[in-house]
Amino acid sequence: MKSQRMRIAIVGAGFAGLNVAKALRKAAVDILLVDRNNFHTFTPLLYQVATCGLDPSDIAYPVRGILRGQSNLRFLLGTVTGIDTDAKTLTVSTQDGATVEPYDILVLAAGAVTSYFGDTAIERFSFDIKSLEGSLELRNHVLRQFEAAAWADDPRVRRAMTTMVVVGGGATGIEMAGSLFELYSFVFKHEYPQIADLEPRIILIEASNTLLAPYPERLRAAAVRQLESLGVEVRLGVKVTQAHPGHVILSDGDAIETHTLVWAAGVEGSPLARSLGVPLERGGRVPVNADLTAVGLDGVYVIGDLAYLIDPATGRPHPQVIPVAIQQAKTAAANIIARIDGRKPKPFSYFDKGMMATIGRSRAVAWPFNRVQLTGYFAWLTWLTLHLLWLLGFRNRLSVLMNWVWSYFTYDRSVKIIIDPAVRRETVEPAAEEIAV
Repeated sequence: MKSQRMRIAIVGAGFAGLNVAKALRKAAVDILLVDRNNFHTFTPLLYQVATCGLDPSDIAYPVRGILRGQSNLRFLLGTVTGIDTDAKTLTVSTQDGATVEPYDILVLAAGAVTSYFGDTAIERFSFDIKSLEGSLELRNHVLRQFEAAAWADDPRVRRAMTTMVVVGGGATGIEMAGSLFELYSFVFKHEYPQIADLEPRIILIEASNTLLAPYPERLRAAAVRQLESLGVEVRLGVKVTQAHPGHVILSDGDAIETHTLVWAAGVEGSPLARSLGVPLERGGRVPVNADLTAVGLDGVYVIGDLAYLIDPATGRPHPQVIPVAIQQAKTAAANIIARIDGRKPKPFSYFDKGMMATIGRSRAVAWPFNRVQLTGYFAWLTWLTLHLLWLLGFRNRLSVLMNWVWSYFTYDRSVKIIIDPAVRRETVEPAAEEIAV
């Protein structure tokens, strides 16, 4: 009698989940891939969707298209609402109701969500850009703010509508701040003559005393210098302590009138990790063994942003970045095959290819392979080239390249449309109260 094929369930179609699925394409296993979206998002460019630089379809690709022809895989569109590690089942909510799916081996690659550090007001009145939906919502909001400012008579009201506050000094924060400033100064000032007299005001706030904490000191200083040369106000060593519909208050007592608060200050593991019933590490991450299996659980692999594993080279947990997720996915797939074949698994070893962040036109910092420190134009070219190569699909690469070339030579951004004017956030409405600053 033929033995039953091993059932592999993968939760999450991000970089980690997709790469596990692709690495198992020739294995004699049956794969179930579950995700609440039917597309994969190239998350490093979400900020460009939010700032009218790219269309959502430029950075999203259908999951079924990516895995087309992989005969050992089924894709289920739904949200995993529960994991029973004893019965080895997943409960998935779909448009047709709940379904229970069995598995022999589980790969949890559910990623991370935005952390507001327990502040419900900040969560309520801010925008996050960790998803395509969030980026579109922010884009709609920014466009509406300028449409409203064009008809506002009170200069103070116009100033609040066109002041943008970005919180978080990591790569996402500085990229968003720089891109918002360029959108304001290169595009909107020419298209909204009513506000042409206003100077762009984009404020980047970071609680620590430095931007890009993992980078060398030279690159951290270069990031601040390039942001300030662009025109962004960089505020270090302060926090947002209060968020309201029409203003935010900082830890130094300063109050900033604004209707746009972009939150890029932290992430935490997906709440789905709690379903495993194991103690979690800092940031809601699941502790894993060297072979990427969850500590205390049999047949459960946790990879990507959700995994907590100390890197022996640094003594710190592996960072929640895409290269880690991809490399962990390949190791997990190899260990699954080894498990099936009765071979010994191999420990995960991370090869750090370096870091980079773009700040604006011809402005960036890059640290390829943690050896060469690049700033300015050459760092920017490095960033552009690698992000084009990392995109999935020729059509996506061509579309992004054309948009970037158009923007570079025309100082314009072509995707300035409000997708759903019926959806409005409380942050859009002008504050009922006025404060003295």
